[in-house]
Amino acid sequence: MGKKDASTTKLPVDQYRKQIGKQDYKKTKSVLKATRLKAEAKKNSSGFRDAFLVVAAIVLFVLCLYAFFYLNLSTEVDLDLDMD
Repeated sequence: MGKKDASTTKLPVDQYRKQIGKQDYKKTKSVLKATRLKAEAKKNSSGFRDAFLVVAAIVLFVLCLYAFFYLNLSTEVDLDLDMD
């Protein structure tokens, strides 16, 4: 099979991509711009969401640690008061 013969057969995936590309040309520039801006906003907002989740996890860990020590120390103090 020569190079010329190989290029004539197209995969269904390539045909699908070409069809999708043609559909993009039919859209107006304002629709394409809005789609692009929406995708960029979604991409950029994920960084803030990830940072917020990390901070929330740290705060939750510190609160759990505080509650653990508070409960342990408060029961010891109550036992000391009862003994007197």
